[in-house]
Amino acid sequence: MSVDPKTYVFRPGLLNGRVILITGASDGIGRALALCAARLGAQIILHGRNLKKLEAVYDEIDAIDGSSRPSIVVMDLATADSDAYMSLAAGIENEFGRLDGLVHNAGILGKRTSIEQYDAADWQRVLHVNLTAPFALTQVLLPQLRQAEDPSVIFTSSGVGRTGRAFWGAYSVSKFGTEGLSQILADEHRHTPLRSNCVNPGATRTGMRLQAYPAEDRDLLKSAEEVLPPYIYLLGPDSRGMTGESLDSQ
Repeated sequence: MSVDPKTYVFRPGLLNGRVILITGASDGIGRALALCAARLGAQIILHGRNLKKLEAVYDEIDAIDGSSRPSIVVMDLATADSDAYMSLAAGIENEFGRLDGLVHNAGILGKRTSIEQYDAADWQRVLHVNLTAPFALTQVLLPQLRQAEDPSVIFTSSGVGRTGRAFWGAYSVSKFGTEGLSQILADEHRHTPLRSNCVNPGATRTGMRLQAYPAEDRDLLKSAEEVLPPYIYLLGPDSRGMTGESLDSQ
């Protein structure tokens, strides 16, 4: 690999004209990525559960000189049904005719407890939001992705999705599944332009990290903006042909 995704330096206009859907775009890494991609020329579709938060990100993007106004999709991945997914796909088809990038960033931590004590309902909810919903969303958007010249699907993974660790329960299992889902999608589209990869952002100053490690010194963590280079690299033309990989931000 000639480019190190961790230190990738992106040039102005890198994502000009690309239509990119980012899930979990209301805060954290999703928000930072939406703002960065918009500054690089992308047309952003913001997904999240909280309309007020999404509108705040919308306003931030709208204030960027020369950027296109983003679109907003309010959808709770824990409860969304097939009609909601189909409506989203139809909306993208009608407005843009294609989808150049799909970033799966939304996720929930769930309980950090032993397998012996893990509540089955909570287990199902974490697996649904973190793994089943990205599968369903990717599946329904494949026709729009195939209309793009250089489509890229990015799944947000985790170090505990590669090596299981005690008390990480459903979250860890969901990220193992995420890595597998990305690899399968990549292999199924090996002979097409569509590519699928994972990014492990590592320890980042986000709300989920605070939930997992409440006593941690947050000043020692990377900001959401600092872990973006691999995401931008995979969304842009410099990574064309890269698929089935799992990259680290740190």
